[in-house]
Amino acid sequence: MSPDSINEVSELSQDIDPQDTPNSSNELDSAVTVLNKLMSAVKQQVLGRDDVIELTIIALIADGHVLLEDFPGSGKTTLAKALGEAIVDSDPTAVRHTGVADDFIMPFRRIQFTPDLLPSDVTGVPVFDSNSNAFHFRHGPLFAHVVLADEINRTSPKVQSAMLEAMGEKQVTVDNTTYPLDELFFVIATQNPLDLVGTYPLPTPQLDRFLFKITMDHIDRQSELDVLDTYKQRRDQQQQKTTVSRDEVLSARRQIDAGVVISPAVKTALVDISRNLRDDDRVLQGNSTRSMVLMLPALQVSAALRGRNYVSAEDIELLLPRVLGHRIELAPGVVALDKVLADAMRGPMEQLARGTLS
Repeated sequence: MSPDSINEVSELSQDIDPQDTPNSSNELDSAVTVLNKLMSAVKQQVLGRDDVIELTIIALIADGHVLLEDFPGSGKTTLAKALGEAIVDSDPTAVRHTGVADDFIMPFRRIQFTPDLLPSDVTGVPVFDSNSNAFHFRHGPLFAHVVLADEINRTSPKVQSAMLEAMGEKQVTVDNTTYPLDELFFVIATQNPLDLVGTYPLPTPQLDRFLFKITMDHIDRQSELDVLDTYKQRRDQQQQKTTVSRDEVLSARRQIDAGVVISPAVKTALVDISRNLRDDDRVLQGNSTRSMVLMLPALQVSAALRGRNYVSAEDIELLLPRVLGHRIELAPGVVALDKVLADAMRGPMEQLARGTLS
């Protein structure tokens, strides 16, 4: 779809009456303030990655997960750690899962995936307590607000299955006992696309659990110079970080969900785009219905960040390639995913433009 067509649809979609929204603008403004504080906190530590930071924040608020394809030293750990440490618990002494005082949720945990990793290494394991003569569950690193799953494709399918349950259902099962994860549970997974030795490709169901797949390129020259010039300053700012509470993040999620309108025409466009992709001879496997469901709250967050209380074509244009890029399998010899997506979008987006005029 041409840029002119996209701009035309975006302008036409602005004809939606903001007064049709069920939530007050003050509540939506409050939610956007929380998002901006989060982005500001991460940008203090991660330079030259504003687009990746925005998509990551969108995924967090939309209750999704992110898969980063990158190379070593690109800033993925810094990004995940900065985001995790920017979120603090409203009550640090709260115990959310058991009565054991040391079982509170951590803000950030990093898991280095290796071929010999076991599911219990990430989920947790029952430990025998000789004092009480009973087993007690010791929580694994998945019990955190933000989890960095580093090189997730290097671990065995057993561990990937444990991750699948955690990401899809916000729970882990150990010895036939299910333990819930926190409501605020966000996975940033990474994989190196150029290093295929000793890897286990992610199965399609697990790829479908990631809202976005983001390819991180090298930052620009000036940003790279800024990284070198400011590394001491950023290191010394560790104790002076901007933070938001867990409850503020969850409240922002609810406010955006209630305050940003998704018109029936937008949903129709998403369904028609998906059906066009599935019927395209260049596509072996189209996207799932789940992908469209996961995309809806992300579109709402994108609209809120842009000062709108309704979803427009601009949001679809921004997020659709990120949502569908890792879900669509092209036929042999077809490499132009952008063209396939553009062709599938053209008709539904034009119909969306016509619908805003009526």
